[in-house]
Amino acid sequence: MSSPSLEIAASAGLQDSMPRAALLSIHARVSETQPGTWEQAPLIQVWGPRYSAFVIAERDLALFTLGRLPEERSARQRAEDTANRLEAALGEERMDCRVAARIVGLHPNALRYAAPTGRFRIYWDGSRQPLVWTVPAPAIEPADARLELARRHLHVFGPSKPESFGSWAGVRPKVADAAFNSLNNELLPVQTPIGEAWILASDESSFRSAEGTASSRLLPSGDTYYLLQGEDRQLLVPDAVQRSQLWTSRVWPGAVLLDGEIVGTWRRSEHKVTVHPWRALSDADRETVEGEAASLPLPGIARPITVTWGS
Repeated sequence: MSSPSLEIAASAGLQDSMPRAALLSIHARVSETQPGTWEQAPLIQVWGPRYSAFVIAERDLALFTLGRLPEERSARQRAEDTANRLEAALGEERMDCRVAARIVGLHPNALRYAAPTGRFRIYWDGSRQPLVWTVPAPAIEPADARLELARRHLHVFGPSKPESFGSWAGVRPKVADAAFNSLNNELLPVQTPIGEAWILASDESSFRSAEGTASSRLLPSGDTYYLLQGEDRQLLVPDAVQRSQLWTSRVWPGAVLLDGEIVGTWRRSEHKVTVHPWRALSDADRETVEGEAASLPLPGIARPITVTWGS
């Protein structure tokens, strides 16, 4: 547990659309995570990729905001106009986004279009509407922020392709292609079971040297480890039936990671965790998973966490 550790854990952002998913993502990566770690420095919240709630490192504000600023004139104008109206409504206040939306005459969800300007932060505790307030715009060109965002994507999600970056970041295919072209000298082509893709050349050694993995982790819905789209999911879960159980059409379950392999799904209701393994697990493996469940730093849970094993 340290500020650098938290910055590394959030290097590709931690989706927080499900209340406190980012907290469990931090717990999976950083020891001694506490219920309030997600809201402590150096971490902040923004409307990030695909306008979802994300926990990121404060130093990365420009990447996850300006890095997604649209190139199209009309879309960029909408972002700037929304930002100007919202800034005028907020002044120096932190305001419930419903109240702010009422003042500017927009639906609360429409305020998210201002996020790529980098001029706003949010705070969402999972139970009410987010608070929103103004901050100084990052002093960096959007194109430079986008290149660093693409590097982060490649480092965490690679091997990857421009269309995968565009889908994750929520930018147009043309913009994603341009980012990869600009990084051409930093990329290394690789062959995967689903075709050619790219990694950062600086990451080659880590791909060639497989190191030890955590024994067991319960990754929350939308965790960065499996925040993949389309055919990229085959690289992580080759079995089509298992993919349909992990990436459902509604709210995704969590993923059970055991010795570097996703071996099932899990869901939680209050203190009750239900695990659905995809294969028979040894008694030792089950004890490991149950121990990980018991360690989850969930706020507001008065009773010990119990695990039920599904078929």
